Amino acid sequence: MITGLPAFLTKAKGRLQSITLQFALAYGVLFVVSAVVFLSFVWWGTVGLLERQTERSITADAHSIFSTLAVKGHSGVVGLINERLEQDVDDNAVYLLVSSQNEWIAGNLEEWPAIVQRAGRWYTLNVKRIDTENMARVKAFNMPDGDRLLIGRDMSGRSQLSRMLTEGLLWTCVMVSVLAAGGGWVTRRLLRLIIASISKTTQAITQGDMTRRLPVLGLDKEMDEVAHTINEMLDRITRLMDGVKQVSNSIAHDLRTPITRARNQLEEAANQAKSPEELHEAIDQTIRNLDHLTDICAALLRIAQIEAGARRSAFAPFDFIVALRDVIELYDAVIEDQGLTLVHTMPETLPCVGDRAMYQQALANLFDNAIKFSPPNAQITITVKVVPPPTGPKTGPDHMILTIQDQGPGMAPDDMARATERFFRAEQARHTPGAGLGLPLVQAIVQLHGGSLKLSAGNPGLIVTIDTPISTGKH
Repeated sequence: MITGLPAFLTKAKGRLQSITLQFALAYGVLFVVSAVVFLSFVWWGTVGLLERQTERSITADAHSIFSTLAVKGHSGVVGLINERLEQDVDDNAVYLLVSSQNEWIAGNLEEWPAIVQRAGRWYTLNVKRIDTENMARVKAFNMPDGDRLLIGRDMSGRSQLSRMLTEGLLWTCVMVSVLAAGGGWVTRRLLRLIIASISKTTQAITQGDMTRRLPVLGLDKEMDEVAHTINEMLDRITRLMDGVKQVSNSIAHDLRTPITRARNQLEEAANQAKSPEELHEAIDQTIRNLDHLTDICAALLRIAQIEAGARRSAFAPFDFIVALRDVIELYDAVIEDQGLTLVHTMPETLPCVGDRAMYQQALANLFDNAIKFSPPNAQITITVKVVPPPTGPKTGPDHMILTIQDQGPGMAPDDMARATERFFRAEQARHTPGAGLGLPLVQAIVQLHGGSLKLSAGNPGLIVTIDTPISTGKH
C-alpha cells in the first residue's frame, strides 16, 4: 500500500497536467459556481420576499390598532384584536395584549415570551398558542397607557417553503453538477479529438509526409479556422521546402558550371601552355570565372539577407526621384552607345523612407535588363506616379507606381510567371550574360519595402511594374 501510493499520486498528477482535463474541470467548476450563485439568489429573493411581506403586514396591523386606540380607546383595541382572531381563517395571526404587570388582556398567547424584552425590534421565536406551537415573526409595541402589545405572524408556511426551496436547490445543484461533469467530459473529449488530429498530422509530417492536412469538418467555426490556419501554414512550409529544393538544385547546377570550367582551363593550361603568356591568360580567365562565381554567391547572400529583413535597419528618409536620376545618369553613356532612347515621366520630388542603396540596386538591375534586351534605336520608357490609397476603413499611405518598359523580345506568359525564381532564365536569355538572380533580387527588395513586382507584355517588349506604399516615417 505504501509502495503503491507514490505511483498513484504520480499518475494523478500526470492527469491533472493535461490541458484538456484542466479545461474540462475549469468549465465544470465555473458552471457549478454560476448555477449555485444564481439559485442562491433565487432562494434568498423568495424567502426574503416572504419575510418582508410578513413584516409589512405586522407594521400595517400595528398602525391600525394604534389608530383604533386613538378613536375608541382601550376597549376598542381589545375588540379589534378579538375580531382579527375570529377572521383569521389560516390561523397564522399572533396577538397578545398585556398590562404593565404582564396580566393577560387579549390575544391567542397565554403569556408574554421571555425573549421579547425590547419594543420596536423584530424577533423570530417559538410561540405557544392555545392549540399549537410554531415559529413566528413578532414585534412588540408599548401602548400609551403602559400596556404592551405583541403582534406576529406564524412562519410555519414560510419554513415549509424555505425547506422545499432548500431541498429543491440541493437537488438542482446535484443535477447541475452532473450536467457540468457531463459537459466537461464532452468538452474534454472534443478537445482531445482535435488535439489528437493535430498530433497525428504533425507526426506524419515529421516522418516526411508533407501531404497530410487537418480535416475541416464545418461543425465548429473556431476549430475550422484553426485547422484552416494550420493547413495554410503547412502549405506555406511545403512551398518553402520545394523552393529550397529547387534553389539547391539550381545552385548545384549553376555553380558547378563555372567551377568545372575553371578547373578545365587550369588543367588545359598546365598540360598545353607553351609560354608564360599563355599560362597567365588561362589564369586570368579562371579568375574571371571565379569572380562570376563570387558574384553569384554574393547575390544569393544579399537576397537571403533582404528576405530575412536584416536590411530594415538601413531605412532612412530620402528622395526617390533623386535616387532614380542618379541611376539614369549612370546608364546614360551605355544607353547612348547602344543607340537607345530613354523617355521618362516623373514628379519633381518624391520623399519616402527606405533603403536608398537597395532601391538603386533594384533600379540598376531593371535598367540592365531593359538595355540588354532592347534592339538598336529602341525606346525605354520610365514612368513614376503617385496614386491615392484605396478608399475604405483601412485607408493607408499613398502608393508609388514605377513602370519600366522596353521594346525587346518580351517574355512568354509561362516565363513571366517563373521570372522571379532564382536561377530561372527564359529561352531568349540563355545566350546573354547573367545568372538568373536579377529579378529575384528586385522582388526581394520591393517586398522588403512592402510592395509588389508585376511583369506584363508590352507588345512589343516587357513592362515591369513596381507598386510600393510611400512610407514617410509618420505612420
